[in-house]
Amino acid sequence: MPHMIDSALLRWLLRHKLAVLLVLVVAVRLAVYFAVPSVFAWDQTGTIHGSSAYDTYAQNLLATGVYGLTPGVADATIPPAYSYALAGVYGWLGRSALSVALWHIALDVLSVYAVYEIGRQLFRGWGEGRADAVGWLAGLFTAFYPYLVFQNLTLIDTPLFMALLYLWLLMMVALRGRRRFNARTLMLGVMGGVVLGIATLVRPVLPPLAVLVAIWFLFRLGLVQTVLRLLPVAIIPLLMLGLWSARNAQVLGVPVLLTTTSGANFFQGNNPDTIPYLRAGYDVQWIGGQTEGMLPGTPQADAALLQAGLAFLRENPGLIPELLWLKFAAHWSVDIFPYRNPAEGEAPRLDYQGDAQQTGAGGAVELGGLPPGDPVGAYSGSLFDQIGRPLHIVYFGGLLILALIGVVVSARLWRDVSLLWFVQISMTAMYVLFHSSTRYRAPTDPALFLFSGAALVWFAGRWRARRLAANEDSLEGRPA
Repeated sequence: MPHMIDSALLRWLLRHKLAVLLVLVVAVRLAVYFAVPSVFAWDQTGTIHGSSAYDTYAQNLLATGVYGLTPGVADATIPPAYSYALAGVYGWLGRSALSVALWHIALDVLSVYAVYEIGRQLFRGWGEGRADAVGWLAGLFTAFYPYLVFQNLTLIDTPLFMALLYLWLLMMVALRGRRRFNARTLMLGVMGGVVLGIATLVRPVLPPLAVLVAIWFLFRLGLVQTVLRLLPVAIIPLLMLGLWSARNAQVLGVPVLLTTTSGANFFQGNNPDTIPYLRAGYDVQWIGGQTEGMLPGTPQADAALLQAGLAFLRENPGLIPELLWLKFAAHWSVDIFPYRNPAEGEAPRLDYQGDAQQTGAGGAVELGGLPPGDPVGAYSGSLFDQIGRPLHIVYFGGLLILALIGVVVSARLWRDVSLLWFVQISMTAMYVLFHSSTRYRAPTDPALFLFSGAALVWFAGRWRARRLAANEDSLEGRPA
């Protein structure tokens, strides 16, 4: 009887495996949220992990109707989409850590569902059952991924960006798979364009991937069909970006494509301090850009920082190989990068900038000046360093090894799975151009986990084949 019950339960779980997966996504995140209120309940502690700027923008939008860090004063310091969406959540559910957590959990459910479906479609060449297993395993790895569980419960744009990214990729898979170009195909392209446009207004890192997706279409479709399907995917984001740029020009008085911090981000990743900071294990976000006579975050200051970063590269071509390697290594670090964070001290923090000091015989960078109680200080504590880091190394490191195997064993499906290669190639290139950390790579890790799932499915197939062969050999050896 117990065996019959176990078999019935197993059959039920297999029939409802997607529902089980999505329930796990919710259950794990709710459990972590309520287990560590000192980290996630910012409305009670007063300490926001993630970015307090989003909270300020959302509150100002609700109070004044103006997108700006200062109430009633318009600016374009950061991309707008997450702050607008957060304002909507505050208006609907109220401003609380729980309302943000529930919203982010819903976005994670959407992300995991999209990853599951992408796996089912891209690995279909292995058969329906194996493809389904690849997608489910990738969803399971994402559901329990400690780093993303933690990050996506904080006040940050990652869960919205991930949901839009994987929804858009799923739409592109469906769009390429349409047999005929008709009204439904066109509508799918229009929806894909809207999602890509919103995602670009969350994080402007997707245009290179969009170009590679067009190449991916050509692996299966002709040029005419590719152009017809992707035309709205290209035009609509350009229109949306154009509207935001027009708004920026009106309120700032000068043309600004998206934000007034893109030049600052480029400078942080390309200046004389970048290599020493990366060598020492610090995030280059602590490098402050000096723009004499200009207010930080203004279009003029941002343009000056962009030019300063370009000048550094022109004047130091010999440093470029090491610079690129260090940024690449930070992006793909198995350990959580940054490895170190500024130590707490009494000095005030200005513009999220540490107090750099050259110390030691080797002149290694040591950052201090972090105000007591600053959220960043928690990432140098025992809970994060002694538990979080080792757990991440084992979890992500193991899945990375499996993913590399999965890339090899799925190579014959290259016309389809190359979409996943392109995700990693484009994102790596973008963040190596600017600057990277584990936080910036993590949204693409579920795409990597599809290859991890593929490796496990391949190993399972090999094991079953050997077992069947062994059984056949034993039957042949029995006396008649």
